Order: sequence, then structure tokens, then C-alpha cells
Amino acid sequence: MSQVIAHSLFTDFDIALFQSGKHFRLYEKMGAHPITLNDQEGVYFAVWAPAASQVNLLGDFNQWNDHQHPLFPRWDNSGIWEGFVPGVKKGDLYKYKIYTYKGQVLEKADPYALYAEKPPLTASVVWELGYTWNDQNWMTTRHKHNALGAPYSVYEVHLASWKRKTKEESSSLSYRELADELVAYVKEMGFTHVELMPVMEHPYSPSWGYQITGFFAPTSRFGTPQDFMYLVDTFHQNGIGVILDWVPSHFPSDGHGLGHFDGSNAYEHPNPQLGYHPDWESLIFNYGRNEVRSFLISNALFWLQYYHADGLRIDAVASMLYLDYSRKEGQWQPNHKGGRENLDAIQFLKDLNEAVYGNYPDVQTIAEESTAFPLVSRPTYIGGLGFGMKWMMGWMHDTLKYFGLDPFFRRFNHNTITFSIMYAFTENYMLPFSHDEVVHGKGSLVRRMPGDEWQRFANLRLMLAYMFTHPGAKLLFMGGEFGQYNEWNFGGSLDWNLLQYDPHKGVQKMVAALNQLYRSQPALYEGNFDATGFEWIEVGDYQNSTLVFVRKGHNADDALVIALNCTPVVRHDYRIGANLQEGTFTEIFNTDNPDFWGSGVLNTQPIPLTDTPWNYRTHSFTATLPPLGMAIFKHTPPPAKPKRKPAKKTTKPAAITPQPAPVLTAEATNPAPVKTPKKTKQKAEN
Repeated sequence: MSQVIAHSLFTDFDIALFQSGKHFRLYEKMGAHPITLNDQEGVYFAVWAPAASQVNLLGDFNQWNDHQHPLFPRWDNSGIWEGFVPGVKKGDLYKYKIYTYKGQVLEKADPYALYAEKPPLTASVVWELGYTWNDQNWMTTRHKHNALGAPYSVYEVHLASWKRKTKEESSSLSYRELADELVAYVKEMGFTHVELMPVMEHPYSPSWGYQITGFFAPTSRFGTPQDFMYLVDTFHQNGIGVILDWVPSHFPSDGHGLGHFDGSNAYEHPNPQLGYHPDWESLIFNYGRNEVRSFLISNALFWLQYYHADGLRIDAVASMLYLDYSRKEGQWQPNHKGGRENLDAIQFLKDLNEAVYGNYPDVQTIAEESTAFPLVSRPTYIGGLGFGMKWMMGWMHDTLKYFGLDPFFRRFNHNTITFSIMYAFTENYMLPFSHDEVVHGKGSLVRRMPGDEWQRFANLRLMLAYMFTHPGAKLLFMGGEFGQYNEWNFGGSLDWNLLQYDPHKGVQKMVAALNQLYRSQPALYEGNFDATGFEWIEVGDYQNSTLVFVRKGHNADDALVIALNCTPVVRHDYRIGANLQEGTFTEIFNTDNPDFWGSGVLNTQPIPLTDTPWNYRTHSFTATLPPLGMAIFKHTPPPAKPKRKPAKKTTKPAAITPQPAPVLTAEATNPAPVKTPKKTKQKAEN
């Protein structure tokens, strides 16, 4: 094997950007890059290890001999070690052996590796990302699908446990098998997007992917990088967007990962109160270090560029924003202004969103943020963090709490279900029933519903329909769409066998119908983030535990009246006010439909308006509200009255011959008085 040849892909400008925290394409320079140099094919390697005294290259190409291929330090004190090794090729395994000034000897995977060995093995793999994409139609129109005024219904998926061939962990579907089965299923169910829990390489499966060691490498558990591209490509060809879960909030301390990378705190903050997360026993990035900011923002743009991701869901944003997050008094230090905000992290998030939207304005960034931090989904130029959307965690907690109550007690907790509208339009909210709500002993969604089996499934259908009609984008974790009965097991598979039973099949049919309704009715998505798209009709009927509201689109004719009955008692002749004087209301959706395993309490005929004032409105109509159900109505105006046409003339009018103007004489201008005949005069007098 040839020796290392001094070579660099970096320019002085690259180094200046890197050290100022503004190099957002580092993956084009760092890592392993197959190139041809002086007619020799090989690989250029570059790694940042500023506190190292020596960095050597290990690999199967040199029998893991740590002295055969030492890398060269750059002369500019950037901390970058680099070099070209002829003969190394795609598929070769490698690591960096790092010698520290403290005498430590560390073996590290490449932080910029494009591919990695299948865990528990930890070496990096030389790779290239060439792929022929076939999603041009999607990419040229995805700005319409990702717009805030478009329907946005997300199916959250953990790839390893969505479906398995057997009970063994190694039997998870591959990326290409998922392209066949998962894509077809998501399309059939009508979701507009999928959100994939972290696909970046991670050593520990029970972390669900949230403890990442290979930030630039899709996990090799399911195939190659090109196989993952094929999965994304297939989603796009079927009109489905792909959101990737992205984790800049923390990383594990595994020996081959980023932790203490060169014997120093290169990536993590050196202060344990800022650099160690007590909940997850993981390390926290040093957001104030420019090289780390360049690494993270480059990573975000990498997935958007090379994998055509349509959005990034940013994990655990709240833990980044606050210095005292999950820490007791005395375990954290205020910032230099005396506050609890992590100012470096806040600036990093602003820089991140500006870079993402500046380069890819047709994607979305979505914050998992559980506090009342202001302006999370507002532009940075008005002081916001710049995210496109934010998870509505308060709505999720209140909704699960309310529907978990026995219907008898819901009358005493009416404000729990109505409160969300008070703040629904302060952010661009996404409504999440995520994986976090069906683990750690919380139980599945249907298990959290009260009552007997029928009531549990009716409650679940009602709760899901409430999500689809409440303002905001939608997110549902896999299994919730068919009433998965057991709590989510990351080491197993969803219980697909349940679909042989009518209650589960009914929920699945209803969710598919809801997605179709959601996508076909502009009133349900055009006003998702605008207060003009929502109006209460009946908000105070706590005694009956009913709610009635209107969802509005840009066109007044698209408005929908949505009525919820949160008790198992049928509400006959329930009056609903309307400021319309003519026409009828037609039921277009009902969660109690027998097709959904409902009891069949439907409004099958058009309902006329009457002039009975109700709900502070001039007119009203009466409907039957199904037990533990939702009915959705749409107004139909009366037929337009035909306009009266002018009568047709049967004869053609005679032509008018122009006459010469009369000549005025003295007699004509001063006529003599007319004498009335005597008989005529007498008759007139009589």
C-alpha cells in the first residue's frame, strides 16, 4: 500500500468559513472522498482533531496497521488532519487512531463518514453517493405540498419495528422492501408525509436512533445509502413527502463516537453543567464553538441535498433552549445576562433555520418544543427562532387527558378540551400523537380510552377525528391508525394481525377516510395557522359535553360545521346556529358510520335551515349527534332561481321615415284660442 501523499481539498476561504461557524458544506471537504490525484485513484481523508498530537489512518487496506498511514496537520492551526492514500477504494473500512497530548490513544469512527459497518461493528466505510433520482416531478412541485396552506398529514414511522418478517430483530424490512410495502401503505392510507425516526447511524437500538454516532450515514441495518435514497425516491414518486428526525441536542459517549474525540471536548461543551445531559446520560454540543456550528448546520443541509429530504423535525429543542432544563437548583449557571436561556443554542437555531430556508425554501423545519418559549415558528427577522412549525404539546397532553376521562366526568373538565384554541394561532402548530405517547407504561392510544370495547374504539375514532378537524398540521405514530392494542415495542413489529377484527379495521378505514376528507376540503387546511379559519358555534355546552365549531377556507362556500358529542348518549334534535337564511346542511362525515365499526347514528337526509335564532345566529338547523362521535356538515345553497327572459316580438316594427322639421309661422307661435262647441261645453260643465 502506498504512503500518504500531502494533499488538501480546503481553500483558505474554506478554513475561514469553518472557523467562523459559516461553512455549511463541510461534507464536501471533510471525511473520505474517492478522487484521482496525479493519475492515481485513491481516497482523500480529512478529520478535525484540534487537540491531537498525531492522527493515523487505520483500515482493512493496511491490515489495521496504525503506523503505515499518518495524516498531515494543516499549517494554519485549523486542527484539520488530511492526506491522500492511493489504492484505497469504495467499500474499504477505516478508522482514525488519535494520539492525544495527554498520552491517550483513541480509535474513532469518521464523524463525516457516509456509511458505516452494521452495528455492533463500528468502523466507517469509504463510500460515494452517486444515484439516479426519478423524483423530478415531486422536487419541482414540492413547494406546493410543503406550504403552510396545504394539507399536512404525517405518518410517524420507526423503520425497524413497522413490520418484520419474523420476531428476530435482524428480520426488519430493508430499505428496498420498505419502498415496496411501506410506501404503498402510506399512499393507501392517504397521508401526505412520513416522518422517519432517526435513520442516522447509532450503536444502540433501544435508543430508537436518538443516540447518533454517524451523523452523515443512514444506518446500515437496512441497506446502503443508495438503498435509502431509493426509499425516499419511491415515496416522492408516489406523491409523499419525507421528514427526517434530526438530533442536534445531544450525542452518546460511545468510545468510537464524537465524545472526547481528540482527548479534549472538541464537540461537547467542556462545562458538565452545559455539556452533559442527566436524563439521557449523553453529551451536549458546544453551540458556542464555531467549528461545531459548521458541523451541525452542514449536517442538516447534507440530508436535504443528498437525500432530498422535505423537512427536518428537530428533536428536544426545549432541552437546548434552557440552561436549567431537567436540572435542579445549583446544577446550572445563568447566562451572562442573568437569565436561564442558552443564548448560544438560541443563536445556533436561528442560524440553522436561516441556512435551511435560505438554501431550500420549499422544505419545513419542525420543532419538538414543549415550553412557552415565544416565536418558535416565527421568522428570525422579527426575533423568532425561524422554524416552520412547532409541535403543539399542550394540545396533545390536554386531549389525551380529556379523552382518558370517563364521559360522566368530562362535563367538569370542559375547559380541558376547549383551551387549546386560546393559543392555537400563536405558532404554526403541528398536532402530535407521537411515539412518546405510547411507551414507558403509558399504554397505546386505544388502551387509554375509557369504557367497554365499543366505547374505547368510539372514543379513539372521535379523538382522531378531533385532531383532523382541529387547526394545525397532523401527526400520528404508526399503529394508532388501526388501534394497536399493545404499547409500542421497538424490538418487535406492529400487530398487523389485529386487522382481521372489525374494531381495528374500522379505525383504519376511518383514518383513511379522514385523510381523504382532509385533503379534499380546503376549509380543513387553508386556515390551519390563521384565526380567521376557525369560529366557535357552541363552546359552552359543558352539561352535554358537546362542541360545535366552523372551519373556514378562503372560499366562504367551503366552510364546514363540525359537531362533537363526547358522551355515549345520542343527542337528538340538537340545534346548531347558522348565519345563513336559505339552503340545507348535508352530513359529509360521521365517525359512527357502520363502516368504521360505529353504531350507525347518521344524518342521512339534507337538513333544512329554519328561522329559529340560536347560538347568537339568525337561523339554525337540528341534527342528531352520534354517541361518542363527530358529525361534519356542509351547507348547500338553494337552487338559483331562473332569470326571466324578455318576451320575443312576433312582428317586425315598421320603419320610421324621417320627416322634415315644420316651418314655424306667426300663427304657430301665437295660436288663436280654441272655441269649445256649445254642446261639449255644457256636457263638460254638467
